[in-house]
Amino acid sequence: MLDLNRLKALHAVSVYGSVGAAADALMVTPSAVSQQLAKLERETGATLLERNGRGVRLTDAAGLLADHAERILALVETAEADFEALRGEVVGRLSIGAFPTAARGLLPGALVHLRERHPDLRLQLIEREPERQIREVARGELDLAVVQDWVNRPMAIPEGLSRAMLFDDIADVILPESHPLAARSEIELAELSGDRWISSSPGTICHDWLVYTLRSAGLEPDIACMADEYPTQLALVAAGQGCAIIPRLGRDHLPSGVRAVPILPRPIRKIYALWRSDAARRPAIRAAVEALRAVSLSHQPVEPVEPAEERATG
Repeated sequence: MLDLNRLKALHAVSVYGSVGAAADALMVTPSAVSQQLAKLERETGATLLERNGRGVRLTDAAGLLADHAERILALVETAEADFEALRGEVVGRLSIGAFPTAARGLLPGALVHLRERHPDLRLQLIEREPERQIREVARGELDLAVVQDWVNRPMAIPEGLSRAMLFDDIADVILPESHPLAARSEIELAELSGDRWISSSPGTICHDWLVYTLRSAGLEPDIACMADEYPTQLALVAAGQGCAIIPRLGRDHLPSGVRAVPILPRPIRKIYALWRSDAARRPAIRAAVEALRAVSLSHQPVEPVEPAEERATG
């Protein structure tokens, strides 16, 4: 009888390409993954990993077994979802991913909501960038994700995933109080020609979106500072090091010395929950989406924006 945890370890190595990356995904040590694979080799009587330079590669036998493992794990997940749906109880384990500002601004309230109403549900929160969350939900490594999707630069959602809209998060330009446009009630980005900018690190969704948005407004980004945390960006603006565009969920309060000025047209990112369509029958998924929607009510924009259409794929 093949052990499910050992198959899961082999599948993770197949997906991520190394023992270390598989261990990170499974949130265990590399030694634990290696031990599971060694036991699986003894169990099957086959060599599963071979040295490949500084890393390892799967043997033909391991590749065959990993393909079966993927189907077995999918069947186990479907069986668990069907059984939970039959019982109608919000129980079991639920892993939730969220990008950093949502992890801080939404998830604490949602977790309290869930624990108060469903004490038998075991919750795990994991902070992840949206692209990684989407991949992990699609592979079954996360049950539910809270992700962002900029209206002017939407992300591709793989087939087999469903989503529920939570709210629209509007972004404003943050200026030093000494800036000539800081007293304006609203501005267009093109009016900030010649200004320097504060951005997240290259390769992040926020950096890529900022560069794309500025260029769409006819501005070539002049990045003065890079900081991934919005409070740091606010502090840099207050120090007169440049301007920043920060979503309202990303700031608890403005420090002294800065002004938040609305932009025309409004930059909007959609905040939504994402899960595998096959797992939609799980009461825990439905309860988590309900909790997120309840917490999101306090983040609805105070000014009207275009209505967001909920989408589902798969």
